[in-house]
Amino acid sequence: MRLVFMGTPAFAAACLAAVLETEHRVVGVYTKPDTPKNRGMKLIPSEVKVLAQAHGLPVFQPASFRDDAVCEELEALAPDLIVAVAYGKILPQRVLEIPPLGCVNIHGSVLPALRGSAPVQWAVLNDLPETGVTAMYMNARMDEGDVIAVRTTPIGETETAGELMERLAPIGGALLKETLAAIAAGTASRTPQDPALATYAPMLTKELSPVDWSRPARAILAQIRGLNPWPAASAAFGGTEFKLWEARPFETETQAAPGTLLALTKQGLAVACGDGAVLITRLQAPGGKAMPAADYFRGHPLKMNNE
Repeated sequence: MRLVFMGTPAFAAACLAAVLETEHRVVGVYTKPDTPKNRGMKLIPSEVKVLAQAHGLPVFQPASFRDDAVCEELEALAPDLIVAVAYGKILPQRVLEIPPLGCVNIHGSVLPALRGSAPVQWAVLNDLPETGVTAMYMNARMDEGDVIAVRTTPIGETETAGELMERLAPIGGALLKETLAAIAAGTASRTPQDPALATYAPMLTKELSPVDWSRPARAILAQIRGLNPWPAASAAFGGTEFKLWEARPFETETQAAPGTLLALTKQGLAVACGDGAVLITRLQAPGGKAMPAADYFRGHPLKMNNE
């Protein structure tokens, strides 16, 4: 089959790498425009673009598909099938109708759960016991197409969103290879999603970062894991706002108000929450590097609320 691949981050690059291991021909790769980053605002290419260029594949980076010339350029590639993985753009109906075999997507959840742009992160934020990847046919609505196949995996008790994303990437790549083989053979199944079971995974924002210490410990731990690596959970201790990178339950009997600083141990900083306490083990001060909480506060003494 002649394929056009559309994707942007590392998760998508892993899927493109899987496609390149098959006999199918990738005739074009679409990815989002290069992004200015860091202090110098240097334009940084996406992981998909880097991989595509390394394999000599033609790369296209349109701002949108509203331009007729962009759609005509895609039509000229004459793809049999379009594969989209974490592309970051909604494909209009005109694009969906270009390939005779349709458009397929690899999505980082077990659909119809967690439709949207951040399914892996919300699986952790919602403290789900498992998640997975779904291969589906695309339609004009967000993540509502017929399901082809699903692969599931448990979520580790301490697994961060970043770690889970890395682990799901090869699962998604393997599922994509199986899906392409099934489509080529004419054996791919189509199962409509049940809209009554749909949940959503909206884009992450920094407004999700501040920790509400009145919430249960498990919810706070899920927040810290789910917002790692971006935008990171945050909290103020001693008048300084920190990014929180790692934490774990802290076994103690306490009636202290949520947010009370209970103890500074060799393992980290214990903070009271809605139903006990959590131990912050790794954090980052403004302008500093991520480091063990105990090491940071050894050099920056912090007064406990019970002292």
